[in-house]
Amino acid sequence: MKHHLSDDLSLARAASTFAALGSEQRLSVLRCLVRAGPDGLSIGELGARSGITGSTLTHHMKILTQAGLVTQARQGRSIICIAAAYDEMEALSRFLLSECCADIETPSEGHRHD
Repeated sequence: MKHHLSDDLSLARAASTFAALGSEQRLSVLRCLVRAGPDGLSIGELGARSGITGSTLTHHMKILTQAGLVTQARQGRSIICIAAAYDEMEALSRFLLSECCADIETPSEGHRHD
């Protein structure tokens, strides 16, 4: 089976980003931020909504930020967290689905994701 790398996202980049999402808690944090939209959430509000607080939340935010999925900005005395990589998340989906059914002769109807 021959694999083709997507022009938009390399295999290494995809693996790195998926690794950042490889924790229930980080995935929960990212989902909270996606739900909050472009205004994001303060660290305190994010902790309250996700149920993850303190150094554990700080640890997860560092990983998500390094992966480029989240940004943090100081606003007065608060740190606002924003799910800023919507394009990256869409690229991950395209990366997974770009070769859907590529190795079968006749793909089932509705399973091509070109």
